Amino acid sequence: MATLKDVAQLAGVGLGTASRVVSGKGSVSPKTLARVRKAIAELDFQPSHAARSLMSGNSQMVGVYIPYLAGTFYTPILQLIYRELRSAGLNMVVGFGIGNADERQQAVEGIDFLNQRGCDGVIVMSNALREEDLAALGPRASRIVLLNHSLPGMEERCFTVDHALGGRMAARSLLERKHKKIAVIAGPRTALDNVERIDGFMAELKESGIDTDKVWLKESNFAPEGGWEAAEELLASGQEFTAVFCANDEMAMGVLSYFQQAKVDVPGKVSVLGYDDTHSAEFTAPRLSSIHMPWLEMTKNGLNCLLNQCYGMDRPYTHDYAVSLTMRASLDKAPSSRAAK
Repeated sequence: MATLKDVAQLAGVGLGTASRVVSGKGSVSPKTLARVRKAIAELDFQPSHAARSLMSGNSQMVGVYIPYLAGTFYTPILQLIYRELRSAGLNMVVGFGIGNADERQQAVEGIDFLNQRGCDGVIVMSNALREEDLAALGPRASRIVLLNHSLPGMEERCFTVDHALGGRMAARSLLERKHKKIAVIAGPRTALDNVERIDGFMAELKESGIDTDKVWLKESNFAPEGGWEAAEELLASGQEFTAVFCANDEMAMGVLSYFQQAKVDVPGKVSVLGYDDTHSAEFTAPRLSSIHMPWLEMTKNGLNCLLNQCYGMDRPYTHDYAVSLTMRASLDKAPSSRAAK
């Protein structure tokens, strides 16, 4: 395989001149430029990643940290980032939480892992980080973009969705369809975004005259098996309900699966509403209605901000995106009388 040194020798120029031609940085006479380009073509020279990094002064790699690698939620987000980076001639390195440390420490260690591998910048999708964690990074903090989290002092590089609005919209979607007996399956209380969406949901119910102290609520784990187990517990409780709101789609899928086994008619007797509007929501039985949270829009805007910061690009970005209801078959008006057995 031809090297940059081979190109320089064939063109009859110094290694530095050949490097300037390949990198596009620095002045070279038209005649010399032509000779070097001809040598590149004759040798079919393809600069290695290491060579490109040396010439450009950066690694051309962007790190991405996610809390865990499981389920379907993060797949389209990673696909979007990878596609955008590759189209810009860049590469992606992914780190995710491992070990027995808490979520915050895992995020700190994940960022450190990516920085040690020479990433020019890092996208972090975690709301466990604190101000002091970013301050500890020193100058590297300016090349961090946070997704689904916001910290004082770095608002311009924080991109998040409005979970309080999402929770309120979920409640309104049920109230508008005359549901008053509602069960809630929440995510972990340690997840700040879960707390925001559940607080928004309950606030909307309370403002509409619903006694939220009587709302059946179960904390689960954002996984399908968590939704299954919560649905089983809900039916066994004897609690009356005409609708179930799940704090993410994966738990809602577990609920739908358990209800099908238990022969609970959805949406005839019970409506089920999810949250996130993931791709999988289109393929449940019945198809899952869900609050559409603009995760991909948020991700692309955050990535554009980071590319501008790291590579001097001029990509547009915004911090505002729409939240909406995606209506499918699992949501209907409340039945005139209900008793899910």
